[in-house]
Amino acid sequence: MSILVTGARGKVGQAVIARLHSAGLAVRAASARPAELTVPDGVEVAELALDRPEGLDAALRGVRQVFLYPEPTGIQELIRAAEAAGVEHVVLLSSSSVLGPDAENDPLAGHSLRVERALAGSGLTRTFLRPDAFASNSLSWARPIGMSMPVQLAYPDAHIAPIHPEDIADIAVEALTGTSLTGRSVTLTGPESLTFREQLTVLAGTLGREIPVERITRAEAERQMGRYMPAPVVSSLLNLWEAAGHGPAAVADTTRSLLGRPARTFRQWARENAAAFARQH
Repeated sequence: MSILVTGARGKVGQAVIARLHSAGLAVRAASARPAELTVPDGVEVAELALDRPEGLDAALRGVRQVFLYPEPTGIQELIRAAEAAGVEHVVLLSSSSVLGPDAENDPLAGHSLRVERALAGSGLTRTFLRPDAFASNSLSWARPIGMSMPVQLAYPDAHIAPIHPEDIADIAVEALTGTSLTGRSVTLTGPESLTFREQLTVLAGTLGREIPVERITRAEAERQMGRYMPAPVVSSLLNLWEAAGHGPAAVADTTRSLLGRPARTFRQWARENAAAFARQH
């Protein structure tokens, strides 16, 4: 039995591959650009591009489980090929945004929701992992922090419960190798609610220097964020952060509740990634 991991160039995908391989399991890493993959010795590599369905059969041959990144393009073709190949279980890295109001029309949620619905309408057994904000989203602050500039935020007191990507990988591996999560949909968070301002305080303590925070207008945030993401996504994110300013974020499932071991904290993530915020000269 082989396990196919899509999105194998991503941080979570890489961590899942490493864990499965270390456990002695047969793993196949899939990417639209397989030549760019770096995988442990002994891990198979396959080309898988959902807009090129002619490669699906080869990628899925001999596969019984799939760790799937959400991509609605070609999802029906993937499902048909998976069913034909005898795939038994799909673990989808979805998003907690699918639980929000009007998720179907939300540019953040709709992407994952379409894949969830396609899988739910299939004959495949599935597990939906719905992480909230990743702790690694804080890397978006690396440039101003490295340049000793203020971090500019429209909603610095928005509350989130950031999850360490390694915890997502641990839970994904349990879903692929155990039975406790089979058929379930689980919302994942980190172990504590922190505002953006509080996250920056943690980073400041880790780096041993002050990180000033500057509140900016929503219009200015739209202008800045619009440089590198579509306007509907910018609007959706800002709406989310505005709504998150009214109180602590809910803490959902973590490795503590699902795996019986402590969840990694944002402080731990900050220590592990301090070099990303180093001063730039």
